[in-house]
Amino acid sequence: MFVWDKDDLNDEQAEAINEHNSVFLVACPGSGKTRTLTYKIAKELTELEEKNKWVIAITYTHRAADEIKERIEHLGVDTSQLWIGTIHAFCIEWILKPYGCYHDTLKYGYSIINSFDSEEYITALCSNYAHPKVSYYDCNYHFTSQEIIFSSCNQAQRANVNKVIEHYHLYLLENNLIDFEQILLFAYQLIQAEPSISKTLGNIFKYILIDEFQDTKEIQYSIFSEILKARKGEVRGFIVGDPNQAIYGSLGGYAISLDELKQKTGIQFIEKQLNKNYRSSSRIINHFDNYKVYDSEIIAEGELKFFQSNLTFDTDVHKDNLAEYIAELIKYNIEELGISENEICIIAPWWIHLASMTRKLISILPEFNFNGPGMTPFARDEDNFWYKVTKIALTVPSPALYRRRLRWARDLILDLESNNFNVEGITPKLLLRMFNSINVEESDGLNYLNKFFDNLLLQLNLGINSYPSLKDHLVSFFESAERRIERIKKENEQYAGNTEEFKKVFMDKSGITVSTIHGVKGAEFDTVIAYGLLEGIVPHFSDVDPTSGSKLIYVIGSRARKHLHLISEEGRGNQWYPKYPTTILEQHVFDYD
Repeated sequence: MFVWDKDDLNDEQAEAINEHNSVFLVACPGSGKTRTLTYKIAKELTELEEKNKWVIAITYTHRAADEIKERIEHLGVDTSQLWIGTIHAFCIEWILKPYGCYHDTLKYGYSIINSFDSEEYITALCSNYAHPKVSYYDCNYHFTSQEIIFSSCNQAQRANVNKVIEHYHLYLLENNLIDFEQILLFAYQLIQAEPSISKTLGNIFKYILIDEFQDTKEIQYSIFSEILKARKGEVRGFIVGDPNQAIYGSLGGYAISLDELKQKTGIQFIEKQLNKNYRSSSRIINHFDNYKVYDSEIIAEGELKFFQSNLTFDTDVHKDNLAEYIAELIKYNIEELGISENEICIIAPWWIHLASMTRKLISILPEFNFNGPGMTPFARDEDNFWYKVTKIALTVPSPALYRRRLRWARDLILDLESNNFNVEGITPKLLLRMFNSINVEESDGLNYLNKFFDNLLLQLNLGINSYPSLKDHLVSFFESAERRIERIKKENEQYAGNTEEFKKVFMDKSGITVSTIHGVKGAEFDTVIAYGLLEGIVPHFSDVDPTSGSKLIYVIGSRARKHLHLISEEGRGNQWYPKYPTTILEQHVFDYD
């Protein structure tokens, strides 16, 4: 039986964990959501009585899954009956691999197209349509259980975007490929067409836990609902999130209501709330509390409750002077307020604003370190086999990283096995020893990885030409890395592509963080500086959700512990259509410093 010290959890957290029935948990920022989810998983694992039962946990990112699993292992709990990962990984592992033979598109085998190749092909298709012109970014789409939704294009572009995606899907079909959205679609179609799948999974799952439910898509809710419904309450759910942070609507994510959840699953959920914020000062909370769209109380309970936070809102600075203004804010926070550079985050809505800002700030403040876009050579493509290899290749063996590297090695073995490579006798420990034995003397980062991969292939006795999927991943890995580096060099002359810089990608991050609003979700900092808070940008001009702006401002404010600086700069747009401060922000009457 898993037990915890009385000071580990507050009454709300303990009550949610000990609830016997399925739980719908609304958790405000800084309320210990991850700890609660971690302890709930640990508790259910220790109470498993049958060896063939599993606890399933779905996280929004691979990184979140790694963090939660490591926390559980540090609690001393056996995780051999825990499966934790993203929804795409779940659908592949539990539905497509074992049951894909029952789907007409999958029954002759399939490979998953990586994001780089998908972007390249769609971009090429877009070049065929000039009136109106469409781009890869106009072709964003997702599936619901009923239809395909195009989330980025305007009405005039819709016909051309539809043609592009039709051709793209035909290309995938002809080449036995599927993309990430189709993973969800085909999993749902299988589970709908073959009710025995839901019953079988329901027989071996004891709990399904979902983190960040507000970012979950309708089709994902539908997949899990079929499993929960099939066992009529014998499989329980633990659904955690914050409806106020539902900012992935353009990708199909939305915060399901309790009534809709009950209707979809056919089982009873008990609503619980975590409303004590241990992160921020009362002053910070009072500010972002104004932007709630879900009626829940947020109470300051942490050690910073009475901290005298500095909150500013500037609408006078011009975009041409913005970098200098932000540099002064950074120096003020570090030199006057005593904030560490590692505890400062600069936020903007779009990457295009951040890349140039990072370069300018590096030039203005050479004495400080920055961790932002354009500083690393790889996009996070967690589904590319060679990206997974890179994570181990670029991390130095150490006791602190041993569990993590062992897990990465285990994932690689599963990928090799799924590509029909004989993994008999290859254990995660043996694979790590192979990695650790490879010594490459090469200062150029890409050349280093190229030679490292060649060494690993020799040790595994793996002929890459015999495994088309692994070869395709290898080509895509280097092509996407080279193109990313080209873009970085154009944007930032200080970029260094040497091996030591590459190794920093997977080290613990240090320096001032520079991130988008979406990228910073889940993080926290002593000081947050946000700019680009302009109507048409926050919220985006194409966003039809009337609450989107409130949610974005809520997310920004709730990242800050001590200080918050908001900026709606002048000079963006043009003389005919100038950008003005985000309306809901400007209309908020608050006693700023």
